[in-house]
Formats: sequence, C-alpha cells, structure tokens
Amino acid sequence: MSSTSTQSESQQRAPVDPPAVRTNALCLRLDDRLILKDINLTVPTGQTVALLGANGAGKSTLLKVLATFMLPSSGTLELFGSPVGANSNAIRSKIGIISHQPMLYRDLSAMENLIFFGRLYSISNPRARAEEMLSLVGLSNRADDAVKTLSRGMIQRVSIARALMHDPSLLLADEPFDGLDVPSANALEAFLGRLQAQGKTVVIANHDIAQTLRLTDSVFVLHRGCRVLEARADDIEVADVVREMTG
Repeated sequence: MSSTSTQSESQQRAPVDPPAVRTNALCLRLDDRLILKDINLTVPTGQTVALLGANGAGKSTLLKVLATFMLPSSGTLELFGSPVGANSNAIRSKIGIISHQPMLYRDLSAMENLIFFGRLYSISNPRARAEEMLSLVGLSNRADDAVKTLSRGMIQRVSIARALMHDPSLLLADEPFDGLDVPSANALEAFLGRLQAQGKTVVIANHDIAQTLRLTDSVFVLHRGCRVLEARADDIEVADVVREMTG
C-alpha cells in the first residue's frame, strides 16, 4: 500500500469536532407568545457567526438560550456535542458572556472584579489571570480603580476580560460595540480578531451590518423570531441583509 493511500485513509479516520452550537427546530414561548420559531443553527467550532435583525427580531433572546439562561420550549440545543438541559453546569463553564449589562460590581476595582469571577470558576491563580487579562485589554494602569470611575469603553473592556477569565471555548456577545467610542471600538475589533486566531468560537449580535460582514465568517438573520437568511459573510452585501431584515 502506498504512503499516499495510507495518509488519505488516516485523514478520513481523523475525528471531526462537533459543532460548538447546534439547534434543531428550536422554539421559545413566553406568556403564550412564540418568540423564537423553528430555529436551525449550526456554528462550527472556531467560527465567528453574527446574529442580525431589527429590534425585537429575537437576537438577544436567542443568545440567552445559547447561554443556557433560558431553556427552549421545544426543539433541541447542543453545545459542543452535548445536549443542554436543566443541569448543564459543565457546559456553562465553557461559555463566556458579554451582555448589555457589564455584569461587574461598580464599587469594586477592575482587579477585584476579575479575581472574584476567577474564584467563581475555580481558577487556580485568579490574581495572575486577572493581571494577564487586564494587560490584554490594555487596562493594567487602571487595575486598582473602581469600575464606577471608568469610562464606558473601559468598562466594556473589563467586561470582556471578565468574560474570558476562565478561557471559555464559546464567547456570546450581545451588541458589544454599543456606546463605544472609535478607539474602543477599534480595540474591540482587534481583540475579536485575536480570538478568531486562537480558534475560539464567537456568536455576536450586532446592529452595524457593514462592520459585521467584515468581522465574521457567516451571518444568521432573524425576522420576528424566524430565520430568514443564513449565508457566508463574503457572499452577501449590506443590501441583502437589510432586505431580509425588513421583509
């Protein structure tokens, strides 16, 4: 048997990582309202996928479901090949979350916040990890300042550091650019690029369509809780997304 044939067979037998996210006919009903309807979404490990849609389309709600904050009313959700149910603590430890709220204690310093969250995740040396993360987001010089004294952009950067303290495999980001000034937005774009280079999986909701198409591998457009478009970011234009969003 030739070495080429052996190599080919070895490649065929190589294990394939399950998708970081997979939903099948996922629905969410709240107070007799169907908020999410038959969502089929697959996010390969290491990809950056955007959720796009008008206000009220269901983007934030879908992120909450992916974060396991809410359980589907019907259908299925798998994260890294494991089904999500009422007891999903092991899966949650693989997820980092950036939301509209920074999820920080305003009276504590940036360092104290990160150490606190590091201990929640049983990180062996939370101070060293906090120092590493604050350096990564460019805030080492403000480590001991109370969060309430920081600018909006700085607070967002601390929030990102918090979300990544436990080195999650999946980052869920809900409008992370909202309210940021240009330097902070540019820094966040560069930071997301580094996460992509590290092979992290990112699902991001964002209202800036042009920016989203530039930063992501693919987009998933929602309209009134339904998927109306799924495509590679390189294959569509802003006008295509707007047409589906307003359909």
